[in-house]
Amino acid sequence: MKREPPGRLVDVGGHRLHLVRAGHGSPAVIFDAALGASSISWSFVLPEVARVTEACAYDRAGMGWSDAGPLPRTAGRIERELHELLARGEVRPPYVLVGHSFGGLVARLFAARRREDTAGLVLIEPAQPEDWAVPGESERQLIDRGVRLCRYGATAARLGIARVVAALAGVGALAPARALAAVVSRGGLRREDESILAPVWKLPPEVRRPLRRLWTQPRFFESLGSQIESICESAAEVAREGSGVRPDLPLVTISSAGASERRLRSDAALARYSSRGRHVVSTTGGHWVPLDDPRTIVEAILSVVEKIRAGS
Repeated sequence: MKREPPGRLVDVGGHRLHLVRAGHGSPAVIFDAALGASSISWSFVLPEVARVTEACAYDRAGMGWSDAGPLPRTAGRIERELHELLARGEVRPPYVLVGHSFGGLVARLFAARRREDTAGLVLIEPAQPEDWAVPGESERQLIDRGVRLCRYGATAARLGIARVVAALAGVGALAPARALAAVVSRGGLRREDESILAPVWKLPPEVRRPLRRLWTQPRFFESLGSQIESICESAAEVAREGSGVRPDLPLVTISSAGASERRLRSDAALARYSSRGRHVVSTTGGHWVPLDDPRTIVEAILSVVEKIRAGS
């Protein structure tokens, strides 16, 4: 498969971000992926939305096909770069922002800062700022662990070891791939750590090869590590600037089928911030709803698009 980016690279002031556009119409739907994910994570969702209106996915700096960007990679910096990307990429507002997990923080911050440009929100198991602004001991341990593993990953990428791990995983040799990764991480890699990356076997075959290559770049681990290390600042930025949810904003929150009771309560409470909000529970799968249950996301997005068009 060609290694060229499927979209185009747009300069946002010193580095370029990768932007994928499809479809026509207003409002434009803007996708923001989970913490370790990229535009590829929307492979099942974006084409369906593009049948009805313009749909755009992008890669945050250091992720996917985008250049590395300045550090730290806080939600505030990422939001400013997204705004610049849409302006320079000539994607006209109003926007429906779709944020998954960490992408939910960026989407909410964008909605709070760019109220006149934001017409609707769809938040899929969004990261909750109150969980991370003042993290408890378990959350702090997760942050420290994630940062440490990303440092190991960056070193492995520079030495070429990450390419070997990806190649082994690509041919189904998961046991030796995990064994080598454990050696590189000094025994620190656990099976549950793999959940930070989109499960590659659930993606369309044509995107798996470039994704494995993109996951072996030092800039990927450096960017991911910075996003993890800065999560408290990112959460505080969202808390300071407001939820991004106006009382009349079309809004859908989506919880996975396997969500905890705490997750269900928080997603439902967020939906109640708006008189035009609703909470949906996915019919199957876990946290990676864009891959496990894309139909539920597509239906939620199109319902928001219809409300906006009816209102205008």
